[in-house]
Order: sequence, then structure tokens, then C-alpha cells
Amino acid sequence: MTASASAGAPAVPQPGGGKVRAFLRLVLIEHSVFALPFAYIASLTAMYQEDATVHWTELLLVTVAMVGLRTFAMACNRIIDREIDARNPRTAGRELVTGAVSVRSAWTGALVALAAFLGAAALLNPLCLALAPVAVVPMVVYPYGKRFTNFPHAILGLAQAIGPVGAWLAVTGAWSWDAVILGLAVGVWIGGFDLIFACQDVQADRAHGVKSVPARFGIPAALHGARACHVVTTALLVWYALATGAGVFFWAGLLIVAVAFVYEHTIVRPHDLSRLNRAFFTTNGFIGVALFVCALTDLLVRGLSL
Repeated sequence: MTASASAGAPAVPQPGGGKVRAFLRLVLIEHSVFALPFAYIASLTAMYQEDATVHWTELLLVTVAMVGLRTFAMACNRIIDREIDARNPRTAGRELVTGAVSVRSAWTGALVALAAFLGAAALLNPLCLALAPVAVVPMVVYPYGKRFTNFPHAILGLAQAIGPVGAWLAVTGAWSWDAVILGLAVGVWIGGFDLIFACQDVQADRAHGVKSVPARFGIPAALHGARACHVVTTALLVWYALATGAGVFFWAGLLIVAVAFVYEHTIVRPHDLSRLNRAFFTTNGFIGVALFVCALTDLLVRGLSL
């Protein structure tokens, strides 16, 4: 069913399990694959530096915290943007627009996710709990960004950069500039592919006063900006590899990432966005998973004990 057809369909009452499934569709729970691999890279690298042993309880709590915060952020985004979504044919089929999920249910899910995040932070260490509100703020600010700045992608990048930093803090309870480098790489990466993703909404955004780089400066400029972001991302990942003494398998992962970036930017062109979803979902999902597998292999070869 197309988005526009979904928008015209009546809301279907959902049974208990159906409400949960509808909420998970609303927040695109499967897209956690974009952020989780980098949180795991940070956590496992910190564990390797601490005592070269994987602490599974900490890793589980990091997972709960990451998924909880991301779910809260996505729910807030959908709630705050529901009127904008209703005016855009691409997003008119989203669950809050069609009535498949009520605003009350969305807020309930968001608060449950927030509680899970805060609970995991509290169980990890006092510093994680103390800094938890800092992580929440950009998640709520981002949806409003498109109303007052042409660069909401930068706010999204900042929000995503927090993940690896928080994951490192979860393990060590101490600040690490290595984690900041990785966090910046993730933030610039995600900000860059958000520039690509926003290109498909240029007409709707301009018609309804929604701000973005493609809407303000055009699709070619946005794609050039995305390329620049991904060059910077690659440079930051190289810096991270050097700072943490990464081995050959991590460097092989960086080569895979660089090739994936080149591929991503060859299949999306200013006048041909037909393969945008392949670039956004498939390629970027592959980048996170591939680098994580290579990073994990590298740490195991260097002596990380499971």
C-alpha cells in the first residue's frame, strides 16, 4: 500500500500485541543497526584497554540504554512532526497520521523507553546517570530544528555522536578523547547520510516551510555536503584507529567503509534519486555492521577474551 493510500485509510483498532507492533513500526526499531555497532565498538575497545575481557552485563546494559534512548528519540520525533508528516505524501502513511498509533500510546512508549534508558544508565555507573539528561536534550531538540535552522542534520549528528561516548563511559566511568573521536565520526557520518535522505522531501519541505540543506540550497549542494561529511568521517575513523592502536582487521574494515561510501555516492545523483533507499538503508546499515565485525575480529586477535 502506498503512503498516500495509507493516509486515506481509516484507523484500525489494534489489540494489545498489535499496539506494541505498531509502536515498533512507528519508531523503526530495526534501524538501531545504524547506532548499535559503534556503541559496541566503543564498549569493547574500552573493555580491551581495561582488562581485555568482555563484561557481558555491561554490554547488555549498553544495549538497553542505546535502544531505549533511540526509541525515545524516534517517538518524540514522530509525535512532534505528526502534522508535518500528514502534509508530506511520503510520510502520510505513518502510524500517528493514520491513527494506527494514538498520540497517547506514542507518549507512553516514549516514556517507557526513556525509563529503560535511565534505568540502564543508573545500573552502569554514577557518571552515566549524571550525564543522561545531556544525552536526552538533543534528541528532543532535533525535531524542532527543522523549524528554525537550515541545518537540522547537524543537530541529528550531535545527538548520534553521544552514543559511542556514552558507551565508553559505561565501561570505564571516565572521560576518553578516543571515544570522542569515534563519536564525532558517527555524528558526521549520520549527519551526512541524513543530507542524502532529506533530498527526497525537497518539494514538500519548500511547500510547507520545513527547513533543511536540500530545501534551502538544493539537492546538488546537499549531495556535495554529504560527500564532504563522509570524507571527514573516514579521516576521523583513521584517527581513531591510530589513537587506539588498531590492528590489521580494523584497517581492513576502514577500507570496506571507504569503498561503501564511494558506492553510496555513485548511485545517488541530483537528478536520479531512484536508488536513494538503497544508499540510505542498505549501504549505511552494511557500513555499521561491517566495521563492527572487523573491529571485533581485530580486538579478539589482539587478545580480547570473551
